[in-house]
Amino acid sequence: MAGLREWLNALLGRGIGPVESKSDRLFAINTALVTMEVSVNLRPTGMAALAFKGLEAAQFNRIRDEVRQLLEIARQEADTRVGLAVDEYGYHWVVLRDPDFEDLVTALHLVTSTLEEQGFGKTLLAAVFQFQDERERTVYWIYNFKRGRYYPFVPRGKRERNHAYELQLKAVMAGELPVEPELERWYPLWDIPEAV
Repeated sequence: MAGLREWLNALLGRGIGPVESKSDRLFAINTALVTMEVSVNLRPTGMAALAFKGLEAAQFNRIRDEVRQLLEIARQEADTRVGLAVDEYGYHWVVLRDPDFEDLVTALHLVTSTLEEQGFGKTLLAAVFQFQDERERTVYWIYNFKRGRYYPFVPRGKRERNHAYELQLKAVMAGELPVEPELERWYPLWDIPEAV
């Protein structure tokens, strides 16, 4: 009987339940911000970005227009600016800037929710939040949508990373954020677009 129900639902275009979304876990970084600022002296730069797999031109244009409309509405409430980019690997980026970190996270969640509602949830790769420490080193907290977890990324030089610092950040933040425990899944994201 369950098989028949699934077949009918598929035939009629109905889902049998909500598709699991891990985008709500993005908000965990809001509550973790206090610990980041106090314990490891990280300050948000006001930049966040969303990376997703390449779409066909028509799909990308539709999504781009919808995201811009949504963020224009949001901009009236907040001071969020948005830019779009495509990197050398064909991944699409939505780059957001807002001096208010909570508004920045909310705007990024709005974009991810829009993509999920349009059926592009499986194309979501990562959300990136940029910080600086007291020595003005750039630190990224990356949210992996497939895993539903965060991990730190600290670039150093052209294609090197500061593994020791990343492990220190993990040790401090593991109780505050859902941190990826498998270090081999801490993928570096080089050349993150920042322009809006």
